[in-house]
Amino acid sequence: MLRIGGLEKTSLLDYPGKISAIIFTYGCNLRCPYCHNPELVIEEYDIRRSIKKTAIYDFLKSRVGKLDAVVVTGGEPLINSDLPVLIKKIKKLGFLVKLDTNGLLPDRLQAIINDGTIDYIAMDVKYPGLEYVKQSNRKDAEETIKRSIGIIMNSGIDYEFRTTYVKGIHTKESVEKIGELIKGAKRYYIQNFRDGKTIDPSLDSSNSFSDSELKDIKKVAKKYVKNTYIR
Repeated sequence: MLRIGGLEKTSLLDYPGKISAIIFTYGCNLRCPYCHNPELVIEEYDIRRSIKKTAIYDFLKSRVGKLDAVVVTGGEPLINSDLPVLIKKIKKLGFLVKLDTNGLLPDRLQAIINDGTIDYIAMDVKYPGLEYVKQSNRKDAEETIKRSIGIIMNSGIDYEFRTTYVKGIHTKESVEKIGELIKGAKRYYIQNFRDGKTIDPSLDSSNSFSDSELKDIKKVAKKYVKNTYIR
């Protein structure tokens, strides 16, 4: 059953060019050490902190005409088999819907695209050589990620790919490999790790790249995706 762990009532950043609300779902199939939402990923589900779906619908009804869109993020929203029910109800209210995903569930990604209810997709592209990515999938993680990238690029839906880069985890090899995976994509965003609450508490500001290092990452990525930006 889909569980909602948070609601951001207004965002000017998460859906490009739109005023949106953000719904955070519980649960994820990854344990990225730099994840900034550990309470949604590793902590035991606490019904006292969850938000009832009826409360979400009531809020969204009150924002019709004031918000343009709803962003569904996590965690990993697609681990919830009943996610399409939530999204269809949101669409009936007239909102655009953006889905954030890590791309490790391509069958569910394809199914929800086929529903015609998604207007924008943001996929966090993980470097498949990292151990925590390989452990997330019994099958080959790289092939799974490649499949989701292909699904998104061929969907006809607006999209972006993005990667959070962490010093000590990502290398030039990571950038090259990710670039190969998303070659020819519409756009790619490079995000720098920021110190804060994370799954791995040992990560700190020393794991952030400098501005010049980010520019070097961008230079490599632009060989594969012309529209590469630092966010």
